Amino acid sequence: MKAKLEIVALILGFIGLFGTITITALPTWKVSAFIGANLIVMEELWEGLWMNCYRQININMQCKVYDSLLILPVELQVARAMMCVSIALVFIALIVTGCGIQRSYCCGDKQKCKNITLALGGFLYLLSFLTTLIPVCWVGHSIIQQFNDPTSLDAQKRELGQAIFIGWGTCGVLLATGIILLFRYSKRTSKEEDHYNDAYLMEEKSVVKEDSVGLAKTGSSFHKFHEYV
Repeated sequence: MKAKLEIVALILGFIGLFGTITITALPTWKVSAFIGANLIVMEELWEGLWMNCYRQININMQCKVYDSLLILPVELQVARAMMCVSIALVFIALIVTGCGIQRSYCCGDKQKCKNITLALGGFLYLLSFLTTLIPVCWVGHSIIQQFNDPTSLDAQKRELGQAIFIGWGTCGVLLATGIILLFRYSKRTSKEEDHYNDAYLMEEKSVVKEDSVGLAKTGSSFHKFHEYV
């Protein structure tokens, strides 16, 4: 059961990596809001971190990469940078976790090394959770704020795209993975401490037993000497 929990964490790590790559590549962070005057305009606009896509009636979707990073809103600029960091963190965390699981041969028989490696993997997953949650929530907040702004035109208003919802789901996966790995780390360290305590008690008992045997032998020798005298 303990080894299965670590395998589950590895599987969740792969899902988290796939999720972060997916939401970074998707152009559906912001999508057109079909409200007001937009109800009669048969067009659709998607905005992502790397490109925007535009489609009109009877015309296929056309996507174009942004000419410059500076034309993006601040939240999308920050989101692009932080999502790249998230992908790197999840990738590193996946490798570190693979080296720290019980069945790994990376650290040999050094259990303490495996425990530290597993804890590092859990910490990296939690860090990637934050670097994914912040841009997703920031962009989502800006969309909602602009949507509820009465001074904004209907054509400028956007709705939450698929990438935002996938991002929230990915954040949940990364958080669960980090918690599982840190939970396993705590269980391992407590088990290791119990093992050391048991070994220490056994050593103490053996020392006491040897001392008692030595005292018994000394007492017997003294008794024989007294009888001889």
